[in-house]
Amino acid sequence: MTAVRTRRFLRDPGVLTGATVLVLLFLLAFAGPYVCGWSYSEIDYTALRSGPSAEHWWGTNRIGQDVFAQTARGLQKSLVIGLLVAFFATGVAALVGACAGYFGGWADRILMFLVDLLLVFPAFLVIAIVSPRLKSGGWLAFVGLLAVFGWMITARVVRSMTLSLKEREFVRAAVYMGVGPFRIIRRHVLPNIASFLIIDATIAVGGAVMSETALSYFGFGVQPPDISLGTLIADNTAAALGYPWMFFFAAGLLVLFVLAVNLVGDGLRDALDPTSRTQRAERRKDHR
Repeated sequence: MTAVRTRRFLRDPGVLTGATVLVLLFLLAFAGPYVCGWSYSEIDYTALRSGPSAEHWWGTNRIGQDVFAQTARGLQKSLVIGLLVAFFATGVAALVGACAGYFGGWADRILMFLVDLLLVFPAFLVIAIVSPRLKSGGWLAFVGLLAVFGWMITARVVRSMTLSLKEREFVRAAVYMGVGPFRIIRRHVLPNIASFLIIDATIAVGGAVMSETALSYFGFGVQPPDISLGTLIADNTAAALGYPWMFFFAAGLLVLFVLAVNLVGDGLRDALDPTSRTQRAERRKDHR
């Protein structure tokens, strides 16, 4: 981002709040297990379903595992899955959309047919059916499944933006100079849609974490003995009223993370696309 955009981004109170929350959540996920004193799989047989205390900061679950250590580990796994899914999905969307828009013709028709075909499939149902058959691949196979069904809409937007960029003078000049198509895409097309891709990837992290949590909740995502926010919420839903610390810490962190990602995503959109702020202000005036 340029200096002006960076200042605009940092002046947004929502962005500062969201970024602060994200930093704290990442610290909790990756540094928390080292300061807790308990492993997420370690069992304290003298403290079954005990409430928060000096020994167990967030209490213990039904078999005596430390809730803080478990939640930090679950948050860590969910964040890693969300980041990887967003990275791969955005990368595939950028490549497919840019190639479809730049080359046109048969390449465009074939790639867009693939996009339309994947959009027709109910992603949740397909993942639920396929994921049990990929247990040997572990959670990385689950990341691949989520990424496969997470790039199509973005690819369509990238294609539209590429169609517009293809007619710009600097792209035409590169073509006349004999620059290869893939080099043009890499040096002229993708840098000019980088702002959109950054915003999309940021918001996609939150969406991927929500998808992972939902699928893991129903037993189609992260598999035991590993844990994620989804498995923690699923395992402790029944105890939410009687032993709230077993459920609400994991559920609360999930809500905090999604809200923080959305705040940062809105701030990035306003910083990188000044027209979005104006459009939102006009919509607020219309509602009044």
